[in-house]
Amino acid sequence: MSSQPLITVQFHEPPEDLRKYFTTFYHTEIDPGDVGTLRDSLHPEWAGLRIFSPQSPKAWFDAGDELSNAAFIATGPSSRPLHFALPRTRLWGIGLLPLGWAKYITHDAGACANLLCDGMTNPHTAHIASLAERLYGPEPDQAAELARITAFFRSLADRPVPDAARIVAIHTALVASEVVTVSDLVERVAASQRTVERLCYRHFGFSPKRLLRRQRFMRSLAQFMLDPSLKWVGAMDSSYHDQAQFVRDFREFMGISPSEYASTPHPVLERFMRERMKAHGAPVQTLDKPPAG
Repeated sequence: MSSQPLITVQFHEPPEDLRKYFTTFYHTEIDPGDVGTLRDSLHPEWAGLRIFSPQSPKAWFDAGDELSNAAFIATGPSSRPLHFALPRTRLWGIGLLPLGWAKYITHDAGACANLLCDGMTNPHTAHIASLAERLYGPEPDQAAELARITAFFRSLADRPVPDAARIVAIHTALVASEVVTVSDLVERVAASQRTVERLCYRHFGFSPKRLLRRQRFMRSLAQFMLDPSLKWVGAMDSSYHDQAQFVRDFREFMGISPSEYASTPHPVLERFMRERMKAHGAPVQTLDKPPAG
């Protein structure tokens, strides 16, 4: 008798004192069944930390970094799809908002754009290795594991965050659907264009123009993934001039055409997005708003 893949995911809101730094903490169990491994591709997103037990996936960018057998995988802010092949495993995912990157990673985000690395050995994430080493006990205990994640990041509460107010202002403007040009962004942030560009590269990983294009694209992709009956034309963000412009963005950010993407199974991502929408109110990281205050 054949066994079908099983995927369970639970999203946990960070506690109030950590909420401005993280998107969500989430726990996932993967059982690929008879297929042995589940393959899927992550869309562009903010930075993330993923800690696996007992087995680790293979992960790779097209024509870029490839990683296998890493129990702690760290990724920088991305503008390309991250592909992965998952064995039977458990994982905790920790999504970093740009303010969280500035606080807990601190390195220039532009230098870490589209980074895929072993978090245990990379110099920018090695200080988090102690969490990865002691996250899992001899028996699965999701509540205890979540408590360890929370306690670890609380232990780093005194780390300073330069430019915090402007990081939040830029983030707030980026997720506003009516902000579609760099001029709009600069006006919302009330800073010079040079300052906005510098802070975007430093803390968000990309230029303001690229970040706005990524937001526009991700609003469209998320809408389609939640309701494929809309077709691409119905899911396409209103700020696109025409379908050809959307297709160009799709190829740039996902490496394939919209029709190719729609015809490819997404067993993990579809489940994640729907569960994340129910639990968190946004299907993807890049659409999360920074908490007020």
